[in-house]
Amino acid sequence: MKKLISALALTLAMTSTQATAQDVADMSDLEYAHIAYTADNIDIRYAYLALALSTNPGIHEFANTMIRDHTAVNEAALGLLDKLGATAQDNAFSQTLNANAEKIIDGFVKLRGAQFDVAYAANELAYHQAVNDLVENTMIPNIDNAEVKALFQQGLEIFKAHEGHAEMMVEALQ
Repeated sequence: MKKLISALALTLAMTSTQATAQDVADMSDLEYAHIAYTADNIDIRYAYLALALSTNPGIHEFANTMIRDHTAVNEAALGLLDKLGATAQDNAFSQTLNANAEKIIDGFVKLRGAQFDVAYAANELAYHQAVNDLVENTMIPNIDNAEVKALFQQGLEIFKAHEGHAEMMVEALQ
């Protein structure tokens, strides 16, 4: 279990290092849109895995919230992109997020019961902390389009609530 949590922390650290190397602050709004869409889809994947592997009602409630909220934000983002006549642009950071998610999922599928629940909760807390920090401190200050910025700010409010819920979940499972 400690190995998995350490691996999760290492994966997040690698993502942060990649962000610095790539200088996320210099990316375009369309690259930010792709990063956000990718991050949402990753959390949706984690949630579906939680529904499949956990029997804990609290985990299921959280996972269903992740699916509902991240799907709604992605739908709003796609609607805005359509309105703007734009397409989100894939980038190395989005690709790194996906590669790291695959490693985390590979670790998750080996766990069951309380071990899975603890690992899932810890990952959700760390994931939301890392993504919220990136969105709040790097992306939002550098977004050019006012409508895109407003969508990111709305999403951040939702995802900060997720972070708080994940923190309570981690504490409850200790």
